[in-house]
Amino acid sequence: MYSIINKRDVMKKTIQDLTKEELAQSVKPAFRAKQIYHWIYHKYATSFDEMKNLPKELREKLNETYTVSPLKQLTVQNSKDGSRKYLYELHDGHTVEAVLLLMRDTEYHEDGSVKHQERYTVCISSQVGCKVGCAFCLTAKGGFMRNLTAGEIVEQVRLIKKDNNIAANRRVNLVYMGMGEPLDNLESVTKSVKIFADKEGMAIATHRQTISTSGLSSKIERLGKMELGINLAISLHAVDDALRQTLMPINKAYNIASIITAVKNFPVNDRKRVMFEYLVIKDVNDDIGAAKKLLSLLDGIKAKVNLIYFNPYGGTEFRRPSEADMHKFQEYLTKRGLHCTIRESKGLDISAACGQLREQELEGEV
Repeated sequence: MYSIINKRDVMKKTIQDLTKEELAQSVKPAFRAKQIYHWIYHKYATSFDEMKNLPKELREKLNETYTVSPLKQLTVQNSKDGSRKYLYELHDGHTVEAVLLLMRDTEYHEDGSVKHQERYTVCISSQVGCKVGCAFCLTAKGGFMRNLTAGEIVEQVRLIKKDNNIAANRRVNLVYMGMGEPLDNLESVTKSVKIFADKEGMAIATHRQTISTSGLSSKIERLGKMELGINLAISLHAVDDALRQTLMPINKAYNIASIITAVKNFPVNDRKRVMFEYLVIKDVNDDIGAAKKLLSLLDGIKAKVNLIYFNPYGGTEFRRPSEADMHKFQEYLTKRGLHCTIRESKGLDISAACGQLREQELEGEV
């Protein structure tokens, strides 16, 4: 199902930019805000005309002021593993990606009844492009265009749930790990966290939401002081400043020591750990020497390391590591008490690398 963006909608505000409390200030009586939220986030309405329990006069006013369709689906690619990658167009013609990851299939009892429902994670973008400029990331190739609004972030999940017939009461896990650096767009990202978590809306609790950052230590500290209850993931990828600065130029401003200090001060739920994302690149950071340094670096932190296979894309100099080297790296850490997993690669038969589908669209390949 495609949403539609017309020229009139470009001039309107996005209603998904509003928290329920903000909407209640604009719509009277206040209970109408709950009704509108129900239509948007439970029934996945694409127009105000569908909201038949609202007075006609209110529907007309809403239609004059707001759009409920700030994104348009341009492309979706389907992987044999159940992953689906989406490319969305914004009102100004820019594009962003989001991904639906099938983490677990539905499981059934012998009598055919459902034992466990399928489990999903949605990976969402927070910016058009990115300022960080990581050497291994295709998103950086197109440069930075602008931040997304809270509503543009929220709409990615709403459209994915609608397109895949995921009922409103079915929870999904969210990861701010698509295009962009979430903490570089802190205001919109934290507002979207609250909108996602609203019980009258998608009711995606903050403990199901993970913000992944390249390590903006000062903003990690600001995020921690907000006490949102979200999970934190650090894109580390290297264990010394020299290599990390080569891979991630942002390390000049936010070195590893500053990141570790900020993480140690970050409030973590007793049942949770801080995730450290480690993109493993063949012959760059995949040896046991790096594993030893990583173990020392994370000493004293309630941490979990997520090892990620590098996903090759056209034109990159980096290569995917072997399974043997990945498992050696993992085994070294786990035998010494550090919780470490290898992330299963998803969507390798489609445009798996972050920014790849957008780049293909810009090059006219899709």
